[in-house]
Amino acid sequence: MPQPRVKLVVTGDDFGYCPRRNQGIVDCFQAGGISNVSLLVNASAAKEAADLAKRHNIPIGLHANLSEGVPVCPSLQQASTLINQRGFFLGKTGFRQALERGQLSMNQVDLELRAQVRLFRELTGHLPHHMDGHQHVHVLPEVREVFAQVLSDLRIPYTRVPVEPGLQSCPWLPAHIQRFYTQVEKDALDSISVFRRYGIRWPNVYLGLTTMGQNMSVPNLQRALSHVLAAGPSGTTSSSASGSNQPVVTAELMVHPGYPSHPQEGGCGEGPDDFSQSADRQHELSVLRDPSLQALYSQERVQLCAFKDL
Repeated sequence: MPQPRVKLVVTGDDFGYCPRRNQGIVDCFQAGGISNVSLLVNASAAKEAADLAKRHNIPIGLHANLSEGVPVCPSLQQASTLINQRGFFLGKTGFRQALERGQLSMNQVDLELRAQVRLFRELTGHLPHHMDGHQHVHVLPEVREVFAQVLSDLRIPYTRVPVEPGLQSCPWLPAHIQRFYTQVEKDALDSISVFRRYGIRWPNVYLGLTTMGQNMSVPNLQRALSHVLAAGPSGTTSSSASGSNQPVVTAELMVHPGYPSHPQEGGCGEGPDDFSQSADRQHELSVLRDPSLQALYSQERVQLCAFKDL
């Protein structure tokens, strides 16, 4: 390929969720559909996922999880502000509600994040190349400060800032999803100054909210990429192309490929959720492996890479 216009990190989230997710992610990586994965260390098939990443040389980071399943830190498993009476995290909505009410201990968030990094290192043999938040918890108020401190202390260089160009003008998102994504984007924008203060980096452009599940298609991905190409390298990680005045734009595309979970298999302690058991994951897998998408990348000079290659 000539000098790329875009370096694109395509991250398969939720690695470790269940054996069928793991297999789908590996198949997608081997087909050139993804270039990077994010591991849920508290998920039921996390060890298998880490072993698969080693075997297939898949670049891997940490999908820090404060909302689904059971804490990794032993001292938080019996009684903590992060869990309900059954010992599970509070859920995507419950975590946010408890945070708004001032009921969450940021010291406990810190303990859990550091415990997840330690377990990641035990499973993989190295620190994460990047670290983001499951269900975008890492950009929430207060949490983002703790998250940034952990990344800075442990010298984890990259995170995710889910601000997606074209989100507000996306016609196919239902109103309740659009509202949630708009709030995620607002929290992410408010996180930028915090992450910058701690010297944390992220790609110029983020994609993935508008192309999840059945909304993923080659035309929709082409639309998303057009925003990347129009954006230009205004973020924190742009690098000038050698021998060229044309800077390379860096971007991350968040995806969730896999095969549907079996009803009783997977999850982070409570079994797999509906999204995991639906056909949406396999649909994403099929689109990401579509030869016409690879042709689009080639045509637009988009080079897939991992965070460690930025």
